[in-house]
Amino acid sequence: MKKQLTPALKGLITGILMILVALASFYGNLDADSPVQYVIYALYAGGIAWTILAWARSPEGTGKYGDAFNQGFRCFIIVILLMVTFTAVFNWLHPEFAEEMARLMKEDLLKKKEKTPAEINEEVERFKNGYTTMLIYSSIFGYLIIGAAVTAVTAAFTLRRRA
Repeated sequence: MKKQLTPALKGLITGILMILVALASFYGNLDADSPVQYVIYALYAGGIAWTILAWARSPEGTGKYGDAFNQGFRCFIIVILLMVTFTAVFNWLHPEFAEEMARLMKEDLLKKKEKTPAEINEEVERFKNGYTTMLIYSSIFGYLIIGAAVTAVTAAFTLRRRA
């Protein structure tokens, strides 16, 4: 009997592929708005779908929505852990991102002329100090929403196929 990969292992494989694509796009000097960023999301959705569909076709597949969702959840939670760790480490290794964003923010605030220079400097410093935290928070939230949505749709799809 062929041994199935666990949802956690599929999540690990998916997360590593996503990180490799992110690194390739960064070190390949692609623009931040490059369509390659969508490959990362496609890999994420594909990993979740792979997990759920393989489970549904296996002898362990119960055909219940909650069980299918649980398989996808086990996959996407590992991906989230990997991507959040990657985001934190990558931005820690590249403090110039926070510096550049702070510089752009300061330019914008100076153009608006709504605050004093001291207020602007204080706000920019707060932004710079919280930059990585903000990225981690948005990474967690974004991947959680996308993962839950893809899992819900794929789990529902597997039920419709069985009926």
